[in-house]
Amino acid sequence: MKGIVDLPLAGKRVFIRVDFNVPMDKAGNITDDTRIRRGMESIRFAADSGARVIVASHLGRPKGQVVEALSLKPAAERLASLLGRPVAMAGDCIGPKVGEAIAKLEPGDILMLENLRFHPEEQANDAAFAEQLADFCDIYINNAFAVCHRKHASVHAICGFVKEKAAGHLLMDELHYFESAMGAPARPLVAIVGGAKISSKLKALENLLHRVDKVLIGGAMANTFLKASGIFVGASLVEDEMLDTARKVMAVAREKGVRFYLPVDAVVTQEIAPQSVGVVVPVQEIPDGWMVADCGPATVRLYAAALANAKTVVWNGPMGVFEMEPFSGGTMGLARHVAACHGLTIVGGGDTDTAIHKAGVASAMGYISTGGGAFLKLLEGQSLPAVEALA
Repeated sequence: MKGIVDLPLAGKRVFIRVDFNVPMDKAGNITDDTRIRRGMESIRFAADSGARVIVASHLGRPKGQVVEALSLKPAAERLASLLGRPVAMAGDCIGPKVGEAIAKLEPGDILMLENLRFHPEEQANDAAFAEQLADFCDIYINNAFAVCHRKHASVHAICGFVKEKAAGHLLMDELHYFESAMGAPARPLVAIVGGAKISSKLKALENLLHRVDKVLIGGAMANTFLKASGIFVGASLVEDEMLDTARKVMAVAREKGVRFYLPVDAVVTQEIAPQSVGVVVPVQEIPDGWMVADCGPATVRLYAAALANAKTVVWNGPMGVFEMEPFSGGTMGLARHVAACHGLTIVGGGDTDTAIHKAGVASAMGYISTGGGAFLKLLEGQSLPAVEALA
């Protein structure tokens, strides 16, 4: 697979698919421009190389309709501010007027297309829509890792209509760091897996057991593992239909010699709400009618000890309901210990990303992935359709 740096860009029309699906407030202001900052290296590189740059992205879920609140105009303005150069805004992403705007571009100019998802054909991976996008360019660059697990027109079907295609800087970085962690990692390799449901992480867990040395489990999924181990978990969220599966996962870990860690204490509450008060108890003493909302301080210390000799750490999923202050201690504490690791630390998933920024340790992480679903697919050992299409 080629990278953007491998292609001659001067004078060419270069279509760069980015992921500028940024959070916005009700007034239409961008509240976090991380995705723009992370994705703009290839845009700057192409413009500085004398390319006529066409930038495309989606934003939100407009369901194939034009939704003014989901226009990419604020993203274009923020990109222009960050680059320190003008970024023109198209009124659509296909059509004659867009073609005319592209034809007027001079080397070094940048044009942002309007939200791709204003057209239902984008998510339908429609070939005719993809061909219209491809007709705008000489070179196609995929720099949208976060949507590479999907077969959408602008990342998948389009590749069948362009001769010159390559990965952008961000996509190359994402794949490089993941390969460093899972392909030939420095060991011990420790995986931290959190979140609500085993069912959503089962394939990842099964794949990880063949690759890692230790697994640290957190979040509500830990309740299912605890119950499968014979521990009473009160009114906690549990996937009862996954209890046998949880036992099998733990059995495979034993067979593979993978050290499998579960919480030893928990923060429990009668109601998961911002004003609730959490009580720390050993997992063997969870009261009837109470719910686990976070792992406790003893678990954080245990997991810190397990991380002490780690050479590679991959983390996906929080330890509890960290969005609420009474139940944020486990995730925040673990984030600080992961940040203190001497090896390569890779964090993936939107919630985990949010948590480490909340903990103030983002700058200490080795790499923060921009893709939740795509990152999880890689953890599952699956290929990414959009990446395969670039080959």
